[in-house]
Amino acid sequence: MAEDQNNKENTTTSDTNNTSEYEDVCYICRRPESVAGKMIHIQNDICICQDCMQKTFDTMNNGTFNMGDFMNMNMGKMPNISMINLADLQNAVPNKQKLKKKKPKDEQPKPELDIHSIPAPHKIKARLDEYVVGQEHAKKVMSVAVYNHYKRVMEDTNDGVEIEKSNMLMIGPTGSGKTYLVKTLARLLDVPLAITDATSLTEAGYIGDDIESVVSKLLAAADNDVERAEHGIIFIDEIDKIAKKRNANQRDVSGESVQQGMLKLLEGAEIEVPVGASSKNAMVPMTTVDTKNILFICGGAFPELEEVIKERLNKEASIGFKADLKDKYDKEENLLCKVTVEDVRKFGMIPEFLGRLPILFSLEALTEDMLVRILTEPKNSIIKQYVKLFEMDSIKLTFDEDVYEYIVDKALEFKLGARGLRSIVEAIMMDAMFSMPSEKKKKLHVTLEYAKEKFEKSDVNRLQIA
Repeated sequence: MAEDQNNKENTTTSDTNNTSEYEDVCYICRRPESVAGKMIHIQNDICICQDCMQKTFDTMNNGTFNMGDFMNMNMGKMPNISMINLADLQNAVPNKQKLKKKKPKDEQPKPELDIHSIPAPHKIKARLDEYVVGQEHAKKVMSVAVYNHYKRVMEDTNDGVEIEKSNMLMIGPTGSGKTYLVKTLARLLDVPLAITDATSLTEAGYIGDDIESVVSKLLAAADNDVERAEHGIIFIDEIDKIAKKRNANQRDVSGESVQQGMLKLLEGAEIEVPVGASSKNAMVPMTTVDTKNILFICGGAFPELEEVIKERLNKEASIGFKADLKDKYDKEENLLCKVTVEDVRKFGMIPEFLGRLPILFSLEALTEDMLVRILTEPKNSIIKQYVKLFEMDSIKLTFDEDVYEYIVDKALEFKLGARGLRSIVEAIMMDAMFSMPSEKKKKLHVTLEYAKEKFEKSDVNRLQIA
């Protein structure tokens, strides 16, 4: 009995310490402590701000409600009426909807990044090289942009020179590694990252996610720490899907209107976002996040952009006596590397939007050789991951070299790029992963014949893109 009591006390103490990290939230108006001021605590850890408490008293005093008569009523004889049970309101506001408390200046930890500790561009690229194969130009551009961005964030001089944000627009085919590059970058810098899909965004008031929801995701990734979120990275994928619609007769609520709505986010503005939710409603606390120091990276495949580039290049090359043939660029693999801002504007992105993404670069299409290297060389390559998984069961896993080429050929055939490699390897290894942990066999050597047999019998083989 005594032991149970001690455990209960320890649990309560632990919960109290955990809760103290977060701001109190008013149960009625859902405003956090930093906005509403000091809270009044009542039974079962419920908080009410002084404004809501005063409004409650004023309503009771000014109305016809007689508290004396109410207390003398026999509730048992009145149908469908009962007193509120405060026990039902326990933990009414979960921690995921509470903000982290700001610590006093003397207790604040040193910032994760400062002007002297920001890795130099060549060091950032060197770290990216460990995880990302190829894409030398893209890694170089991103390293410089990130370095300049965080120098801008940490710069504290007041000499009147204001450095603009280094927001980026990356263009690359599906599966070329756009998302992976951004994830790796955020992990290396140890900053919160939010990834969203532009196809889900619509103008406020329409079905879909509000534009501000991307900032809510970043706040959640920062564990509701506003200060940390304001130094994070937001990656908006499929940005080409919000291009301006041509010959549209209806309001373009998922195209040009979304671009217009994102301008203030990209530029830097203080916006009100819900805490612990993706949409605003009366039951969700709100807070203000300044996007001035948030780095925005937008990416997209821009499938029809090659035709725009080709049209421009053919027009330029058709002038003069030594005019090139019109089909000169038809077979060029990395045509996207010749992209200009004007090409992207013609595709459907508005000038104001492009002006807030000053750094434009493209990724190369993945060749067979690059895919083989992606499969085997990086620190966390897919093959190394599976070798590690089998090693944890004391099983030595090895592959023939031609198995790698077979996997890559299937990825290219299915038009899945680098992200398809994992699915193909998983299909080949599924039977072995199912049976071998319970067997005495401690070695598995994957031959080309074995790989072909297992893959052709798998469900993945039936997902081929025509």
